Amino acid sequence: MRRFALALGLAMVACGPPLRAAVSLSVVREPKTPRDAAVIIDEQYIGPLDYVASRGVRLPLGKHRISIEREGYFPYDVVVDAGDDPIRLDVKLDPIPD
Repeated sequence: MRRFALALGLAMVACGPPLRAAVSLSVVREPKTPRDAAVIIDEQYIGPLDYVASRGVRLPLGKHRISIEREGYFPYDVVVDAGDDPIRLDVKLDPIPD
């Protein structure tokens, strides 16, 4: 099974008190996971998986819910704690049986 990694840069949002340095998030997408799956962070649509992977995302430090969804597939849903250490997500969307 061929897999490849996409790097998403996470940094801080320019609001509130100053935050620490950027946190990196790497996403490993299984080949059958659709590239146009929707990325939703903290209940807000961010963009399709490939777009988000190529552009990166900015998040404040702390806990965030990341969901990756596409019609016809079970969603991928995880809560991450953005801190000093890199975060790695292994994303695989499984098709919903007919």
